[in-house]
Amino acid sequence: MSEVKISAEPRTEFGKGGARRTRRAGKVPAVLYGHGEKPKHISLPSREFAAAIRKGGANQLFAIDIADGTQVLALPKAIQRDPIRDSFEHVDLILVRRGEKVTVDVPVQLTGEAARDTLIVHDHDTLSVTADATKVPDHLEASIEGLEAGTLVTAGDVELPTGVELAVDSELTVASITAAPTAEQLEATLPEVEVATDEAEAEVGETTEGSEGADTEAAAEATEARTEA
Repeated sequence: MSEVKISAEPRTEFGKGGARRTRRAGKVPAVLYGHGEKPKHISLPSREFAAAIRKGGANQLFAIDIADGTQVLALPKAIQRDPIRDSFEHVDLILVRRGEKVTVDVPVQLTGEAARDTLIVHDHDTLSVTADATKVPDHLEASIEGLEAGTLVTAGDVELPTGVELAVDSELTVASITAAPTAEQLEATLPEVEVATDEAEAEVGETTEGSEGADTEAAAEATEARTEA
């Protein structure tokens, strides 16, 4: 993955109010830390940052040029997003150096098609791997081509680029291939639904009839009372 150059400005306002003002100005509040250095609060241009994440994923490497003259390399450690506005609320960035090994979670994509009449269950969408900070893959791949029901795809089956190593047990299940339910199995569940519906309708009918009977009896009593009067 190639690095993305991005500018940043030192941030002097903190707290919720300061963060809101930063976002209103079209920037993302962020903090840089790592290598034993004191955390540095910065702001990043929202559009450039969002474009880089869309293209390179959550492990995009950034070459950050800070307005105070500092230049650093950093990887996103934690990204907070607003699910409604689909915007970035805050970013934690960890400092890295060229040639330094880092451990990150990388998305896993399944390729190919399993055998007919099967279902794919994703047990883990990401895998933890160790790689050079400047060569973190944006995704990993594992083939499910032709796999039959009952087959497990493990971390050891995932294709790893040169220099990338697993940071988890190779027997960790990434995906499971299961048998798809037959038409008979699906139909077997329908009578239960129909019975439950019939019982519910019967209860509604009994309640309605009971209410109508009570109303008729009350009307008769009222008519009789008027007649006697």
